[in-house]
Amino acid sequence: MNFVLNERIHKMRKKVLVVDDTVFMRTSLRLLLERNDFEVVGEADNGLAAINKYREFMPDLVTMDITMPEMDGLQALKAIRQINANAKVVMVSAMGQEAQVRESILNGAISFIVKPYKDENVINTLRKIVEL
Repeated sequence: MNFVLNERIHKMRKKVLVVDDTVFMRTSLRLLLERNDFEVVGEADNGLAAINKYREFMPDLVTMDITMPEMDGLQALKAIRQINANAKVVMVSAMGQEAQVRESILNGAISFIVKPYKDENVINTLRKIVEL
């Protein structure tokens, strides 16, 4: 009986891909998400890796930094939205200027979280998004 219940809970957890070029931010987000019943299925440290991991895991949600090496988050966002027009990508970046927010939303980001963030704001935002 416990196995069946645990399996149902596991299937209900939303799968997240965490994309950020800093290990500290990826680890912080992973721990925050896992403490709040999200399943982090993968991590990427640049936009190219994010696209490959998105294809591999097809997560319910992606948290995406903007400024990264090799390919930035805006370019990765566009590529992921070409793979899946319904992809739910939330930009999480210290670059909270209006231009980046506008460009992210125009290119399909579902929300924008500015670093440093409050844990409860991140969780509330992500829970609302996965319920859409």
